[in-house]
Order: sequence, then C-alpha cells, then structure tokens
Amino acid sequence: MSASTPLLRISGVGVRFGGIVALEDVSFDVEPGSICGLIGPNGAGKTTLFNCLSRLYQPAAGQIRIGERDLLQLDVHEIASAGIGRTFQNVALFDTLTVEENIMLGGHSQTRSGFAANAFDLPLVRSEEKQLREDAREAARLVGLQGLGDAVVADLPFGHRKRVELARALMAKPRLLLLDEPAAGLNHEELNGLQALIRRIRDELRITVLLVEHHMGLVMALSDKVVALNFGRKIAEGSPAQVQQNADVIAAYLGAPA
Repeated sequence: MSASTPLLRISGVGVRFGGIVALEDVSFDVEPGSICGLIGPNGAGKTTLFNCLSRLYQPAAGQIRIGERDLLQLDVHEIASAGIGRTFQNVALFDTLTVEENIMLGGHSQTRSGFAANAFDLPLVRSEEKQLREDAREAARLVGLQGLGDAVVADLPFGHRKRVELARALMAKPRLLLLDEPAAGLNHEELNGLQALIRRIRDELRITVLLVEHHMGLVMALSDKVVALNFGRKIAEGSPAQVQQNADVIAAYLGAPA
C-alpha cells in the first residue's frame, strides 16, 4: 500500500433498521498514519458506522475497504487479523480477571496454536503464552498501567479500566484503531493523559486512529481530519478549523436559527 492509498475507504455506506435510516450514503477516507475524528450529535450514526467496521452490522449499501481488503467480505472473527482493533463506549472487561489476564486476551489473534496443542500443553503453547505475557506487560507500560498487572480489574477506578481495554486492543497489533468515546467518564487530568496517549499510539506505534468522541476539545486537538455526521448523513469533512466553522455542523449542535 503506497503512502497515497487510504488505509480505510468508506464508500456510499447505508444502513437501515426497518424504516429508520441509520446511515445514508456515507463516504470518506482515512489516511495511513493519521488521526481522524468522527463527530455528531447523539443518534447521528457514529456507533452504527463503527459497528459496520467491526462487522457487527452488515450495510445495505456501499463498500468498505481496509487497505486492499474488502471488509464486508470478512466475518467478525477475521477483523483482528485484518488489522482492526476497537474499544467500546461501555468498557467490556472480565472483572474477575487481573489486568494482565485481560490484556493478554487481546493477543489471541496473534497466536497459531489450536485446540489440540492447548489440550496437550505442547511447547508451542507455552512459548506463545510467554510471548503474550511479555507483550501484555509492554502494552500495560505503554498505557501507564505498569505495576498493576496482578490487580483485579473490578478493583480499578474507571479511568484505569478504560486503559486496560485500550491496552487489550493494542495486543492485536492493529493497523487501524477504532476508539469509541474514550474520554467518556474521565476527569480533566485523565483527559490530558488520554490525549498524550493517543498521540503516542499514532507516533510511536504508527497506528492509524479513527476516533468517535463528544469531547470537542479532545477531537479538535488530536485530529488531522474531522468528519461530521447528522441523522446518518455526512454534513462536513475537513480540518478541525474548517469543520468547527461549518454552518451545518453549528446548526446540528446548537439548532437551526428560528
């Protein structure tokens, strides 16, 4: 894939739930090595689009490609191997497991051992588990959770739990990371840390980021490009400054003048 080829290309995507239009002819590209912000009021279609990218929903129209691959031809379990990682609005962790165990689960797509090898505890299994632990500790260090590997997730504050989920997503070594409202529930100090962390993921790990977020300060500070949706349709695309000044975006958030 050349530098000029989009990592993610969304073309004319449409989703309907009965008579309700969730997405209508949505198209935009995400360039490799960029941070793209996806904004819009509640019900705009942002999470619906993320669910299409995660293969939880099948669009009624349009195409989605990651690199040279047709994403809509993949099953849900193939998404990680295609290079896509995701976090969710509602943190989805195993509360009774430790931080390290939760993070390790994200590396399953990187292993080769099957059921038989695991059943007989073959050397490949032990080797892969050792590597997963090392990778999980590095992911924990990257997101600022070093020293907490043995802590039970249920005992962690909310901000730390969100970092566990992010570390788990990084374990799959994604090319594209989908962040679904990562700032939700965080305090001011945690927001500053999150902003630095997302930049670090892009700059150090060279992971492209597609970010859904209601915190406009975070989106505008981080994003190379911003795409705005409203009622399932794209209403703006451009630099943060361009989108902030767009009349349709202002009307979507503040309401049209009487």
